[in-house]
Amino acid sequence: MFRRISILAAVVLVLSVRSVSAQEDLNDQLEKLTKDAAKKAGESVVQIETRGGTDLVVAGPKGQVFRTALGPTTGVIVAADGYIISSAFNFLNNPTTILVRFPGKANEPLVATRVATDKSRMLTLLKVEAKGLVVPDFVPKKDIKEGQWSIALGRALDVKLDKTPTICVGIISATNRVWGKAIQTDAKVSPINYGGPIVDMKGRVQGVLIPASPKGDDETAGFEWYDSGIGFAIPMEDILAVLPRLKDGKDLQKGLLGVAMKSQDMYGVLPEIGLVQPNSAASKSGLKLGDIITEIDGKPVDRMAQVLHALGVKYEGDKISLKYKRGGEVKEIKSLELVGKIQVIAQPFLGILPLRDDPKLGVEIRHVFDKSPADKTGLKVGDRIVKFGVDEKQLTAFIGDTKRGRAQLFEWLATVTPGTEAKLEVKRKGADKAEVITLVLDNLPGALPGAPVDVLDKLPELASVKKALAPLESGNPNVKPPKIVEEKPPMPETGLMLRNTPDGEHKYWLFVHEDYDPNVAHALLVWLHPAGKKNKEDFEAFQEVWEDYCKANHLILVMPVMDKDEWIPSFSDFVTAATRDAMTRYTVDRQRVIAHGWGVGGNMAIHLGFSHRDLFRGVCAVGAAPIQFKDNIAGQRLSFYLTTGELDPLAKSIAEGRTRLAERRYPAFYRQHPERGRDYLNDKQLREVIRWIDSLDQQ
Repeated sequence: MFRRISILAAVVLVLSVRSVSAQEDLNDQLEKLTKDAAKKAGESVVQIETRGGTDLVVAGPKGQVFRTALGPTTGVIVAADGYIISSAFNFLNNPTTILVRFPGKANEPLVATRVATDKSRMLTLLKVEAKGLVVPDFVPKKDIKEGQWSIALGRALDVKLDKTPTICVGIISATNRVWGKAIQTDAKVSPINYGGPIVDMKGRVQGVLIPASPKGDDETAGFEWYDSGIGFAIPMEDILAVLPRLKDGKDLQKGLLGVAMKSQDMYGVLPEIGLVQPNSAASKSGLKLGDIITEIDGKPVDRMAQVLHALGVKYEGDKISLKYKRGGEVKEIKSLELVGKIQVIAQPFLGILPLRDDPKLGVEIRHVFDKSPADKTGLKVGDRIVKFGVDEKQLTAFIGDTKRGRAQLFEWLATVTPGTEAKLEVKRKGADKAEVITLVLDNLPGALPGAPVDVLDKLPELASVKKALAPLESGNPNVKPPKIVEEKPPMPETGLMLRNTPDGEHKYWLFVHEDYDPNVAHALLVWLHPAGKKNKEDFEAFQEVWEDYCKANHLILVMPVMDKDEWIPSFSDFVTAATRDAMTRYTVDRQRVIAHGWGVGGNMAIHLGFSHRDLFRGVCAVGAAPIQFKDNIAGQRLSFYLTTGELDPLAKSIAEGRTRLAERRYPAFYRQHPERGRDYLNDKQLREVIRWIDSLDQQ
């Protein structure tokens, strides 16, 4: 028996040794294949250094701050006669000089010029005077599969350029990502290898690394995901397909249809059009609100995500076929040409503040702005707008039932532009009959870069008729008015409360003043706290500063708790979840939901405003400068209030940010306080912010 056991043990030991040996052999082979692949592809991987340009700062996901393109970055040779592709992220600061160094020639940099940028896939083409450069082989898209090895290469840390590039090994974790434009890899990706390649085990280029996100479309979108196990690369096959167009020196723009969907649910509802932007491809083709897109390029679509996938790979000038349903009829557009940048949208200004929470048909005027179109035509407080339009013979009456007059007038104004001659049928205060007046719509205050702009010194105290929960009057004479039963609605909890987001993953503080009245629609202020100010005492201190203003001006505070060192864009989901959760519990005025932050919290507030315009209507940022800008959207008005002290090093950048916002026709205000740094607001300054919030629903 002992002999048998000894023999069995010996066999097991031999097999174990062989297994270990086989594993070691496999590891050795894998290491050799990886190094060989990196060495082969490395002949085409270059180092890029930029000098000069704007000092542009981007906050990283772990609290670090990066000055973009301050150090070396990476690029890939795509043509033997001197063409190199890299990530557009590397040139955000508009450098004055670009130097390219090649493997084995660290001391012989060549000056590069920027030829063009693909602004859809966020790649920049460079040109140096050179011949005979080594162009890498590439993997056709059809051969790129999930689970394949993927090696990320970079040249940023190679001083002498006499070694193979830096290597980070992973796999292809998904294809057809970021609305059809990118490959996803779990190889470690950092800003220093943006612009570098991912290659397979044969040294063939699969794609070029960029920061990317399905929720953003600018050069920094997705930057916060670096080192997270999520990286994106544009397939080399797609880059080579547009290379001739880039060589012509013209930037490539994303192809835009020019619509926004009625619902923000991209996956669960039909793609019904809720907004058609003026002068867009959609408006020129005759698409209208309420149309439901059913097919693009012969492929059926039944949700917004599929529409985004179909359009995500398209460029300006590309043509698509499209089918849509209008009522019970299916219509077809056989050749719809997509546009690039849509004309800068400027929202029109009538010059009034409407009375809130009014269940009656029409819009009663609460305030008339001096020298506005409404003022010039003699409109007064207490007058009621009962019809509107551009043709006196076809004026639109208010429908009531499910939509308040204020909302309907706002939606109509989103379909016209400043300079439009509008007609309003108005019933004067105390008059029996209505009259039609004509006025020319102006730009919203603050939406012109050179024009002086001020927040109102005083607004009338009467803002609401306090009937937010009352049934709405109907514009249909055949509809019997609902029986109104005077009941006191149940009172939700008030005070300072700690709550969880609906998924239970995050916490937020909520403050509702003790005199809360559910029949008054409240403004909602979402506070993005400064770094490190996340303890209960910090939120209590902020509540104390705002408490009296909340009570006097019908404000609710939502204060998400950020448990990391810095706010980053990927936190947007939990902030919006907290905001929406509060909105389901209390009566909130959707035209006065504001993202408010100080320092890095201000940067986050600006990001939230641009990225979630379906939710936020205002951004109040203290000591934070807008860096990346998005185009204005007609039906999703967004206003800005930027402020800091004159001693703040960012003061100049913040002032310039206000100008750049106004150039895009955003209503934007800037306040610089003398002899102050990047301090929070005092009582006088807070009162102006309150008045700004109170006027966000101006029309």
